[in-house]
Amino acid sequence: MSRQVLIIPDLHGRPDLLRATLERFPDAHYVSLGDAIDRGPRSMPVVEKLMELHAAGRATLLMGNHERMMQEGVKWYRQYEGTHDLGDYRRAMEGYQWWMRAGGETVRKELGGLTLEKFPPLLEAYLNVLRRVVYVTADGDIHDEAPAHPSVMIAHASPPVRHPQHPNPLSAALWLRPFEGPFPLPDGVMYSVHGHTPVPTPSRMGRHLYIDLGAYDTGRLAVAEVNVHGLPNVTVFCGRGEPARGRKYARFGEPIPVTPVDLPGAPPR
Repeated sequence: MSRQVLIIPDLHGRPDLLRATLERFPDAHYVSLGDAIDRGPRSMPVVEKLMELHAAGRATLLMGNHERMMQEGVKWYRQYEGTHDLGDYRRAMEGYQWWMRAGGETVRKELGGLTLEKFPPLLEAYLNVLRRVVYVTADGDIHDEAPAHPSVMIAHASPPVRHPQHPNPLSAALWLRPFEGPFPLPDGVMYSVHGHTPVPTPSRMGRHLYIDLGAYDTGRLAVAEVNVHGLPNVTVFCGRGEPARGRKYARFGEPIPVTPVDLPGAPPR
């Protein structure tokens, strides 16, 4: 029997939208596309719930570029603790400031303060379980490498490819935008699903699907049920937010059919 696999894009501190997803799809296995933190008001409850699901074997957690920025300072600070090299300390502080400027300041405010010296154990544990790219087969199994049989690729920003700015393909998978494609897919991969680049409505560009609706801002979260044999079933949760802000996002490709679900407190569509 195949299991239901649900892809959850950039939550950015919206535990309410995560909770709505879990309530509607209580038996699914969840794949988080990363960027669960920053920008929105409550990153810590999101991470706590994702880690709880991961520990129960009910979630596969991927890294987004915001987790990667959070990781930079922690990585170098842990190295500094072993080397006492001030160069490592400088790199740690630079990494920390990189994250703060990109959205980490919201996490610092949420916690009432945050330093590398007293970095929250929950956030460090979260960083340690994140993967970059996975492949889902028709039976709902999740693979780290493209299997021989048909699958769907899931990665935060793009498929892993070599790029002039990102010689490491796994780094490219955290940062590339749709206009830098199209990206080749391994044999047997039917299509790929990504967040990272906000869109007004879930969209398909060639064999790449983009489902980040800017949830922290618009209150709209698109979740995609993996279907190896065709396009995924996409549900859009419409919660508290300003959906009109989604109009500023770039339009490209072809819109994907969606099923909207209004949540309490949602503004009129």
